[in-house]
Amino acid sequence: MHKVYVKFDSVEQITKFVNVINRMDGNFDLGCGQRTVDAKSLVGVMAMDFSGPIQLRYDSDDKRVVEMLSPFIYRANVA
Repeated sequence: MHKVYVKFDSVEQITKFVNVINRMDGNFDLGCGQRTVDAKSLVGVMAMDFSGPIQLRYDSDDKRVVEMLSPFIYRANVA
């Protein structure tokens, strides 16, 4: 199981994220606090509070996961 944080700036970005996730094999879950949803579900992802970073947990053998998700991966500003 791998973990990264993702952040969305718009509904359009969420739609693109779900479309990318749906092209990959594996299990992808978004979690924030006690709430976890299937990241392949547009309705589930839209129900999340995406005002801040959200943890994405995934189990996939696809070596391209991080590359394909790079536009959505949250990187804290480091001074």
